[in-house]
Amino acid sequence: MSLPEHISIWAELATVDHELRHVDVGGVRTRVLRAGSGPDLILLHGTGGHLEAYARDIAGLAADFRVTAYDMLGHGWSDTPDRPYTIDVLSDHLIGLMDALGIDRAHLSGESLGGWVVAWTAAHHPGRVDRLVLNTPGNIANKPAVMARMRDSTMAAVLDPSDETVRRRVEFLFHHKEMVTDELVNLRRAVYRRPGFVQAITNTLVLQDPLVRRDFAWGPDWVGTVSAPTLLLWTEHDPTGGLDEADLLLGWLPDARLHVIADAGHWPQWEKVDEYLRAHRDFLLLGKDPA
Repeated sequence: MSLPEHISIWAELATVDHELRHVDVGGVRTRVLRAGSGPDLILLHGTGGHLEAYARDIAGLAADFRVTAYDMLGHGWSDTPDRPYTIDVLSDHLIGLMDALGIDRAHLSGESLGGWVVAWTAAHHPGRVDRLVLNTPGNIANKPAVMARMRDSTMAAVLDPSDETVRRRVEFLFHHKEMVTDELVNLRRAVYRRPGFVQAITNTLVLQDPLVRRDFAWGPDWVGTVSAPTLLLWTEHDPTGGLDEADLLLGWLPDARLHVIADAGHWPQWEKVDEYLRAHRDFLLLGKDPA
């Protein structure tokens, strides 16, 4: 019997030299994985996530880039200080990590919440960003129903981190739900069981409160100041926002192009690895629009 395409998260890195360590970022112990050499590329995961969201991509990206994936403030196994994790706070943590690692400028690629953070960073720290990838950034139109679904499903899984509730939360990210592995579910269950994580996710989910979100909501006022060339990486089955929302960003961003990945949901970096890698290589390394 042949081996499955994906065995385990760490088997993906079996032949790739890499380093996993914790970095002090302004007093916040931050879990970081680094691999490869070349232009700097930093990867940011989504709400309630962790750096393993990119397990299937790091080896491929490390062939062309010095890749840094990390657990954002209040996420994964990074510290969870008790304060609201608004977009400016998450962006400041990213800049602090770049400073701690000696990265002056980098390509930034963010998925979901991570896309929001990297876009905000490009708008407010333009000198630190080369090119930008917004991977299924989600709910650009700030729809209350999408906010409520994200808040409720995430909080339900954290309050009851059973296999059933966490699996349901992870399956939300996938078009092909059969690709959700026990390992991926159990990793997230372990994160959600961390002491203090209920408070941490509460501090993250303030962004799904329309009153708090208003100060950071996607809009032409700040999105229009992003000068970095930007790739919008969308999918056909993203549950958080359709192509109409990609059109909003195309109208606001001064230098943007759209690439749509077929047959994938909110995590194309897991479901469509080859196309995800090719899009990053074409746009970030070769400076051309993905085919």
